[in-house]
Order: sequence, then structure tokens, then C-alpha cells
Amino acid sequence: MGRREFDAVKPPVINQPIATKQNSSSVTSVLESLPVKGKSPKTGYARTQFSNGWAKVSECDMRNIILRRDLDAVQVDEVCKVVSGILRDPYTGREVAFTRGAGTSADVQIDHVVALSNAWQTGAQQLSVERRYALANDPLNLIAADGKANQQKSDSDAASWLPSNKAFRCQYVARQIAVKQVYSLWVTPAEKSAMETVLLRCPDQQMPVQ
Repeated sequence: MGRREFDAVKPPVINQPIATKQNSSSVTSVLESLPVKGKSPKTGYARTQFSNGWAKVSECDMRNIILRRDLDAVQVDEVCKVVSGILRDPYTGREVAFTRGAGTSADVQIDHVVALSNAWQTGAQQLSVERRYALANDPLNLIAADGKANQQKSDSDAASWLPSNKAFRCQYVARQIAVKQVYSLWVTPAEKSAMETVLLRCPDQQMPVQ
């Protein structure tokens, strides 16, 4: 069998929610409910504390599941792997062509919206192994992004990094807040302040649920 078109959930235009569902809670009210304190030491952090590779659903790993969700014009091989597609990158607003290959796959990366090391320093140390694994593989915390933008973000929180695409900032912050609520993580004072500043532009922003 050759390549085939995959009828994936189509990504939205850049200034529309990536999440296909939202709940009725406002982001600002949920942010107010999150604990606020300083970061814990990074001591003991390793990516393997969360996941030794991507989780799989049937034949597909989470990387390919998220690529299918977030890319347009997706083509997959006979098993599951996404071999090409177009990303309308939420972080930069640019269109990025994805082609699987040794020199090109990194052009589109899967970002943990709440970086795992940030999660480790804001409560994930206290989570069970199972909950940390879930956090690392939860579609709520995963988004396909321009590789360079993802590397620039690294493990920054909202106080240190926000997408250059200002139209996406409300959704980005909302997703971070949703993840922190679901996994009982806290925000730092600087992080909360940065989130509040973003949300001044969108006080009615609703919480994503997936």
C-alpha cells in the first residue's frame, strides 16, 4: 500500500481554538483557583520520570496522533506514521510544510504546553508515576509546533515565553491553566501575573478540555 489521505480532525485557523471542545468555566476563574508559590528545585528531574517514549493507542503513538490532529493535508503510511502535511503553526502564525525524514522531521515538533521540567518544579514531583505518564501523553498538553519556536520556548513558563503569534496567546495560556488544574500543579507569582496580563485581552476565554 502507498500513502493515503487521512481524514483527521482539521486544525482551525490560527485565531480559533485548537481544542475541539470547551467547558463552561472561564479561564480567569480557574486561574484564581490555582495555588500560587515558588518553584521547587529541579533536583531529580529527568524526562524518564514522566515517560520513556510516547504512549501508543493501537498502532499509533502520541506524536503521530497529534500530527494527525493538528496538520492539514495529512498523508500517512500503511500503518500510522504521518509522512507529510501542512502545519498552520499556532506559535508563529506561519505555515510549515512537514515531510518525514532524517533532515526534516524536526521542522514540526510536539510541544508539551506545560513543559515537563516546569511541571516537575510546580507539583509533578508529588504525582504518581501513572499521573506523570498521563501528563506527558495527554492531548490537552500536546500541540504540534514549529520546531524552532519550540526550541526557543524550551522549558519556559508564561512569565518567560509567550508565542510570537499574539492571536494565539489567550488559547496558549488557557491550555496551560487547564493542564495545571487537571494535574494539580501550581503557578508561580510571576507566571500568574503574566497569565493575567494575557487574559486581560480575552476575559471570556473558556477552558479547553482536550
